[in-house]
Amino acid sequence: MIFPAPLVEGTLLRRYKRFLADVELASGGTVTAACPNTGSMLGCCEPGSRVWLSESDSPTRKYRHTWELVEAGPGGRAVMVGINTGLPNRLVAEAIGAGVIGELSGYGTIRREVPFGEERSRIDLVLEGPGREACYVEVKNVTAAISGGVALFPDAVSARGTRHLRELMRLRAQGLRPVLVFCVQRGDVDEVRPADAIDPLYGRTLREAVDAGVEVMAWRARVSTRAIAIEAPLPVRCPRWPRQ
Repeated sequence: MIFPAPLVEGTLLRRYKRFLADVELASGGTVTAACPNTGSMLGCCEPGSRVWLSESDSPTRKYRHTWELVEAGPGGRAVMVGINTGLPNRLVAEAIGAGVIGELSGYGTIRREVPFGEERSRIDLVLEGPGREACYVEVKNVTAAISGGVALFPDAVSARGTRHLRELMRLRAQGLRPVLVFCVQRGDVDEVRPADAIDPLYGRTLREAVDAGVEVMAWRARVSTRAIAIEAPLPVRCPRWPRQ
């Protein structure tokens, strides 16, 4: 995914009300930008961080700027992180279409935001092709990381994420192919783990999903001020604790 116009650089002053951020622009002046991330943004919303915003000229938008990237990193090691949770579905769909994610190649069509399941959820992507069972793909955006190159999901308690795992398990029980893809929008990590200390229920449910046969994979994206693109697979490690 290539940004359609150059991003605007600035310094984060504060993020508040989940959806808003005040940013001092490098060119001068201060703007309020939309924050397209409802999570805690653990480690990615420290005041004083270097950030980049996209800018819209739409007359109907209340906030012209959208926060896209932040320079962050555990232990003071700066890395560019994509915080826009609206992008991972597109990034994964582009990677599938380009044949980057070999495990999900060979399907002719990709449908997005398809209603499914007993809990009235929407699956992010449905892959379909002649003579093949449909593949149901749920995409999760990963931005949190700790020292040692470990990315964590979720960064806050996620009842929605746990609900989606249950739906994926139901699909598997019906003999279908459900897949969970962690889209890691940062280049300084080597693996993904469930954030058990933050949301132990999600961690336990993820382990149950793996045991039930749900395919779980992670892919790291290359992030720059010009473009973001899926580039490399990462292992998903689920230590057997906790099991109660």
